[in-house]
Amino acid sequence: MSLSRRTLLSSAVAVPALGLLPATARAASPPGDVVGKITVGYQGWFACRGDSSPIDGWWHWNDDWSRPPAPPTSSIVAWPDVRDYARTYQTAFANLGDGRPASLFSNYDRQTVDVHFQWMRDNNIDTAALQRFNPTGGEGPIRDAVTAHVRPAAEATGRKFYIMYDVTNWTNMQSEIKTDWLTKMSAYTSSPAYARQNGKPVVCVWGFGFNDPGRPWGPEPCQDVVDWFKARGCYVIGGVPTHWRLEIEDSRKGFGNVYRSFDMISPWMVGRIGTPADTDRFYTNVNSPDQAECNARGIDYQPCVLPGDVGSRQRLHGDFMWRQFYNMVRLGAQGIYVSMFDEFNEGNQICKTAETQADVPVGSGYLALDEDGTRCSADYYMRLTGDGGRMLKGQIALTATRPTPPWVGGPPAPDVDLAAGRATAQSSQTQHYGSGNVVDGDPNSYWESANNAFPQWVQVDLGTAAAVRRAVLALPPNPAWARRTQTVAVLGSADGQSFSTLAGSAGYSFDPATGNSVTITLPGSRVRHVRLSFSGNTGWPAAQLSGLRLYA
Repeated sequence: MSLSRRTLLSSAVAVPALGLLPATARAASPPGDVVGKITVGYQGWFACRGDSSPIDGWWHWNDDWSRPPAPPTSSIVAWPDVRDYARTYQTAFANLGDGRPASLFSNYDRQTVDVHFQWMRDNNIDTAALQRFNPTGGEGPIRDAVTAHVRPAAEATGRKFYIMYDVTNWTNMQSEIKTDWLTKMSAYTSSPAYARQNGKPVVCVWGFGFNDPGRPWGPEPCQDVVDWFKARGCYVIGGVPTHWRLEIEDSRKGFGNVYRSFDMISPWMVGRIGTPADTDRFYTNVNSPDQAECNARGIDYQPCVLPGDVGSRQRLHGDFMWRQFYNMVRLGAQGIYVSMFDEFNEGNQICKTAETQADVPVGSGYLALDEDGTRCSADYYMRLTGDGGRMLKGQIALTATRPTPPWVGGPPAPDVDLAAGRATAQSSQTQHYGSGNVVDGDPNSYWESANNAFPQWVQVDLGTAAAVRRAVLALPPNPAWARRTQTVAVLGSADGQSFSTLAGSAGYSFDPATGNSVTITLPGSRVRHVRLSFSGNTGWPAAQLSGLRLYA
């Protein structure tokens, strides 16, 4: 399959802000169903064998849809929390860590779509953009069926929805998209739940101008499609390349007029950012000049916000996503597009997701929402999105501090890593693999002691005494770091000189299949210095550690 928006693309984050028009500091449109609102991308593209769907297979769950998903053919990179669904379908994965069977949901089953829209209602998510890929092939009937499920679900929950065409690999797009709208999709605009902006039904076309073979059209056929929808009274959103304004990087040349003919511009961001620092650079160099030009031209701006890929450890228990919300609200964006509600194929989903290793299949290698040592409830990223919407609407003050607790149903889980960026020391190191690597936040950098010389130690100075109750130790998540057991004791000190035992020496198994990390419970003694003393490693004759996170 050609490059699609599900593929993570690399892109420079330091782009000069060139060719700006003066900002007018005004929104092009008043609040409606997309302006002033949070929209989530809704794939709705999962099916299972046994759900009576016309596709009769594991649609988007497995590379081979005829076979139940299991490693290594599964096409998802994160595991959903399925406890709220009335019906699920058994896979070939091993049982979950707590013994429950590993089963998955089907969007062809209407109750699944009902549950998803109930979650949107419960978390104040305003609008869903229902993804519609080429409907003329074998996937057409099931996509039609899911669309038919979305309408009553949105009406019952007071949510809005609109059709978002993705033109990826749609060979005869120019004519067939018009036929599909006239003969099928336009009928949905009669629903009171169908999104309207400026009194017009909303439709989005995603993919024009991207610099890849999956969308090969020149500007003329693309402009024809935009003009055709607008002539039929639609408010047309463009899902455009990140660098649409300068027509560089992921954008083809010559599409400037196409981009600027949309009523709203929504640039793609998945694969472009992965840290809060990336977000800040894009805010300065890309989003701000984008917003200025849109304001000057009377175009609404709907930037993309993403939670981050669970498997790549980007989420930072919500801090990565919240930084984006903060930046886009202070920017003055007319709306925000969250990518995505249910994108388990690239790990950027906000809907309910496995909380801990007890909730993922044994041996699957999937990480859960607690991958950085902070426990997050399954619905956390929907709650975070709801708070982002409240900030967009001015219902809460603009704040760079995330207001959403990761855990509900009990006392908030401690979620501040006391060791991050703190001073470190070690008994020895090999080459450039120094102790600072254990607190730098990079899962792939690591400390390694002198070889063949146990015991060895590494320690961190917290700066002030804290009641440390939990230590999370990690090795790089790359499967090349084969399973190994390291023998470790945890020591604490108030002055960095005299140490007492916080956790006695024990063997801890580091396994890439479960994230290559271990958690050690500590007694809560108040210490400033925490030392890990290593006396063995079955995988290498030295002490090794890529991450040390400490929580009070």
